[in-house]
Amino acid sequence: MPAQHDIAAETELWDTFAASAFKDDAEPNFCWTQYAGHGPGPELLGNPRSVLEIGCGTGRALAHLARRGVAARGVDLSAVMVKKTTTKWAGTGAEFVCSEVLEYLSEDKEVYGAVYSIFGAAWFTDPSRLFPLVRQRLGPGGIFAFSQPPAIPGAYGPQGMYKGGFAGKAMFTYRYSYRPAVWERLLTRAGFAMAEARILEAPHPGHIGTLLVRAVAP
Repeated sequence: MPAQHDIAAETELWDTFAASAFKDDAEPNFCWTQYAGHGPGPELLGNPRSVLEIGCGTGRALAHLARRGVAARGVDLSAVMVKKTTTKWAGTGAEFVCSEVLEYLSEDKEVYGAVYSIFGAAWFTDPSRLFPLVRQRLGPGGIFAFSQPPAIPGAYGPQGMYKGGFAGKAMFTYRYSYRPAVWERLLTRAGFAMAEARILEAPHPGHIGTLLVRAVAP
């Protein structure tokens, strides 16, 4: 049975997260992994003229791309976060939109050179619904790339996830975890010409790695 997302509750969750995650002194930065300076950079996106980040969070990656001359737009569920990022990165040219990602992709008519997610909406959205919509927003040869923690062995599919600790108000969402080969199959079934998923090892032995996935539209 598919996970039943309560969008209103998840909005409250991500608004709460925004209050703690956003740093006023942050600088533009693009990193796929949870380790500063580790792993590849925006070259995984190719050389797009326009990008859409789904679940754009603090906006640092979009600001980095916008400063390079890329038309950069991000969508995020949290109105609190979008207000903060719009103010913080106003001088970069990056654009931020508050919306639920599936709703936005269904209504958006823009075609992008790349769509990406860094520990963002690709982690928290049912791929059977998300991937076909992303495919529709990409031009020929467009890139869809995302990163997130790899699946815990034996724990696959939608996983319940509490946020903000285990005491007090129950705030939770669902994340989606699969083996790399399954991610590849999900993407090709959604109409992508090719897909590659791999786990990048952490910079320190025994630490959590990063799932990196890249797909190309026909």
